[in-house]
Amino acid sequence: MAVRMPPVDVALVGGGMTAAILGKELAEAGHTVVALERGQMRQTIPDFQSPTMHDELKYSVRHGLMQDPRVQTLSFRNFPGQRALPMRQLGSFLPGEGVGGAMVHWNGQTWRFQPEWFALRSWVNDRYGRDFLAEDVTIQDWGLSYEDLEPFYDYFERICGTGGTAGNLRGEVQSGGNPFEGARSAPYPNPPMKQAYSGHLFGTAAAELGHHPFPVPSSNSTRHYTNPYGLELKPCMYCGFCETYGCEHFAKASAQVAILPAALANKNFELRTRSYVLRVEWDRGANVATGVTYVDARGREVFQPAAMVVLCAFAHHNAVLMLQSGIGEPYDPRTRSGTVGRNYTYQTMSGINVFYAGSKRINPFMGAGALGTAIDDVNNGSFDHSGLGFVGGAYIAAYQTSGRPINFHPVPDGTPRWGRAWKQAVAENYNSTVSLTIHGSSVPHPNNYIGLDPSYTDAFGQPLGMVTFDFPYNDRLMSRHVTEKAWRVAQAMGGKSVSVGWLDDHYSIVPYQTTHNTGGTIMGTDPKTSVVNRYLQSWDMHNLWVMGAGVFPQNAGYNPTGTVGALTYWALDAMLKQYLRNPRPLVPS
Repeated sequence: MAVRMPPVDVALVGGGMTAAILGKELAEAGHTVVALERGQMRQTIPDFQSPTMHDELKYSVRHGLMQDPRVQTLSFRNFPGQRALPMRQLGSFLPGEGVGGAMVHWNGQTWRFQPEWFALRSWVNDRYGRDFLAEDVTIQDWGLSYEDLEPFYDYFERICGTGGTAGNLRGEVQSGGNPFEGARSAPYPNPPMKQAYSGHLFGTAAAELGHHPFPVPSSNSTRHYTNPYGLELKPCMYCGFCETYGCEHFAKASAQVAILPAALANKNFELRTRSYVLRVEWDRGANVATGVTYVDARGREVFQPAAMVVLCAFAHHNAVLMLQSGIGEPYDPRTRSGTVGRNYTYQTMSGINVFYAGSKRINPFMGAGALGTAIDDVNNGSFDHSGLGFVGGAYIAAYQTSGRPINFHPVPDGTPRWGRAWKQAVAENYNSTVSLTIHGSSVPHPNNYIGLDPSYTDAFGQPLGMVTFDFPYNDRLMSRHVTEKAWRVAQAMGGKSVSVGWLDDHYSIVPYQTTHNTGGTIMGTDPKTSVVNRYLQSWDMHNLWVMGAGVFPQNAGYNPTGTVGALTYWALDAMLKQYLRNPRPLVPS
C-alpha cells in the first residue's frame, strides 16, 4: 500500500530548469506546488566549488553529475527489427540527474530558432512545393509562431542574463550581430563575451568569404547582473570548466543561480529529492490525471495527489513515463499511427580542426562554455535549398570551451594513436589548434521513435525506454553540404593542415555528440500527430502538461535550451491566464 501524501495543486516531475521556473511562478501565484527530483540536492556552495569541481576524471570521464545507468537507462537500436540493447554507460548524450538537471552542466549557449522552424512544413510547401521532400521526411508545424514566442525568448534571456549582440532589432539589421535571426523586441541584457583569438581567426576568414560572423549568445554572465527575480549573476572567469561541470563562480545561469532560490523562498513550493517517479496516476472514467506515484529516499512507494501534473523531466524521460503510465496512444512505425514516442530527433554534428602546428598561440585553457564566434549563413532560413534535396541547416562556430588535458589533445590526420609520435603531435598542436563545430538540424523519420523495450527493465521493474534512431538521408545530405561550407572557411584560416570529421553514415550511441535529444512528446495542431497542443497541454487529459525539448516536432540547427525556456514561459502564461481560472482543454480536439 502506497503512502498517501496531502494533495497539492500542482505536481512537477523533475527538479531541473522547467520545474524551477514553474515552481517559482505557480507558487507565487498562490498555488501549492511539489517538485519531485530523483537525484540529490545540489547547490553552488558547497557542491560546485573548486578544487573539487575541477576534477576532469570525475565529471567529464565518469559523469559525476549525470544519470546513473545502473538504476535506469535506455535500450537502443538503429532500425525497427534490430535487437535493442541497453546502454550500460553514458555516451552519445548526458542526461543530468539531481537538482538543476542538465542546466547544471550545460555550456550556456543560448540560441533562438529562426522563424521558419516553427512553421517548417508550411514554409517548405510554400517556398519549394509539396513534392520537394521525400515522403519519409515527416516534418510538422509547431502550432505557434516565432512572433508568439518572442516575448518569452526575451524574458528567458533576462532571467539568464544572456549576453550577445543583436542582429535584428525590431526588424532592423544591426552591425556585428546575426542578420539571419528573427526580429528582437529588445537588445540582449548583457554585452557579449570577450572574443578569443580562435574566434578572431575564424571570423576573419568567414567574413572574407562573404559570411557574417558574430559572438555566440552566452548565458555565462559577462558582468555583474541582477535578473528579474532579484538574483545576482557574477562575471565569468573563463576558467574552461563549463560543460559537464557546475559553475563555482555564480556566472553560468543554472537553475541554482538564476531561478531556484526565488522558488525555494516561497512556502507554497516544496522540492523533494531522492523521489523517483514511477508513473502518472489517472482516472480512466474522467480522463484526468490524479497525481503521481514515486519511490522516496526510504524506499517507500508514495502517492502524491495533485489537481495538475506537469512532466518536467529530460526529453526522452517524459515520453517513457507517459508510455509506462498508459497515457496516450504509443507510436507504431509500421502503421505510422499513434503519437507518444513519435518524431524522436537529435542533432546532426560534424567538426573540423585547423592545425597551426605551433605557429599560433590559441591558449585553449582560457575558455568558457559559450565562448565562440559563429556564422548562421547556412542555417535553414538563411539560404536557398532549391535543387539540394534536403531541408535544414546548421550554424558553424569556433568555440573555445575547454583545453582540459584528458579530453583535449587534437592531432592531425595520420598521427599514430599512441606512442612517442603521438606525444610529439600533442605537444606541437595542443596550443595551436582551432576547432570548428557544425551544429546541424535533425528532421523526423517514420522509423525514429521512442518506445518501451519488450525485454529489459530498470531497477524498479519497469520496462526500459527504447530509442530507435539513425541519421535520415535528408540529414546526411544536409550535413555534407554545410560541412563543405565549413571546410572552405577552415581552408581560408591559413593553418598548416585541416582535419574534417564528416558525419558517419549511421548513428552510434557510443561516442559523445550532444545532449540535445528532442521529440517523443511533440506539440502540434492535430491530436492524431501530436501529444500536446500549442500550449504544451496534453490532448488526452487537460490537467497533464509536458515541458522540455521532447515537444519539438523536429530539431533546429541550434542548441535547444533557449527555446525550451521560452516555451516554458509561454505555457506558464497560458496556465495562469487561461487554465487555472477555469480548468479545461485550451484547444478543442
